[in-house]
Amino acid sequence: MNEILLASWKVLAIRGAVSLLFGVLAAFWPGLTLMWLIVMFAAYALVSGAVSITAAVRNRKSIDDWWLLLLLGLVGLAGGAGALLYPGLTALMLVLVIGATALASGIADIAMAIRLRKIIRGEAFLILNGVVSIAFGVFVFFFPGAGALALVWLISIYAIVSGVLLLALAWRARDWAGGHGTPPESLPAHG
Repeated sequence: MNEILLASWKVLAIRGAVSLLFGVLAAFWPGLTLMWLIVMFAAYALVSGAVSITAAVRNRKSIDDWWLLLLLGLVGLAGGAGALLYPGLTALMLVLVIGATALASGIADIAMAIRLRKIIRGEAFLILNGVVSIAFGVFVFFFPGAGALALVWLISIYAIVSGVLLLALAWRARDWAGGHGTPPESLPAHG
């Protein structure tokens, strides 16, 4: 599993950068209409999903857990495609689509982190990102009637936090892949 982290630090960095960019754009334009919110979410989900699927396909023969990235990518593509195919979604339906995507992504991130936990230290960023995603998804399901402006701010904060956490993990994985610091194989497994 450490190979998937080391081989895909760029994927983590791209996911983090896309999430961060999406969050910042949503924060600077809080008065977005529902249509723009749908387009921004769809673009974020489609790009993130495509990046994850590409990494999964590239690593399918060399990494046993490639299917986790594939699953994450398919969830992103499904969320993005659903938002584009039905642009007339009400704010409530969009909130539920975003919440479901966050829940599924969080579960997939935690599953990957649990697998990494047996091999290396430093998986906490991925676990924390999964927890943030799940917490966001649960919050959205409990409070679906939030106003559009509150939704934009909530999505912005979630995307920024998620982006920062993924970029931090990518930074550590890049250092490991480049031989800077302790290689993952030499670290004791958590027990």
